[in-house]
Amino acid sequence: MLGGISIWQLLIVLGIIILIFGTKKLRNVGSDLGGAVKGFKSAMNEEEKKKEEEAGQAQVRHDDQGNTYDVKAEQKSEESEERK
Repeated sequence: MLGGISIWQLLIVLGIIILIFGTKKLRNVGSDLGGAVKGFKSAMNEEEKKKEEEAGQAQVRHDDQGNTYDVKAEQKSEESEERK
């Protein structure tokens, strides 16, 4: 089975661990471990989203010669700035 360990040996080891630590402490360890795994998964998802956003922004191409836009910028008048 698992390197020569039978199911009965695993159950005996589990029983000894329960006797030593108690079920309440094992439950706390399990919930802490579950919280850590959940935090790790959410951090990985956030990292993947950041990579996707960066990859989407990096795909902007400037070698397209067919579409050139010429824009003239104008200054705002002083009256519109005073209104704010």
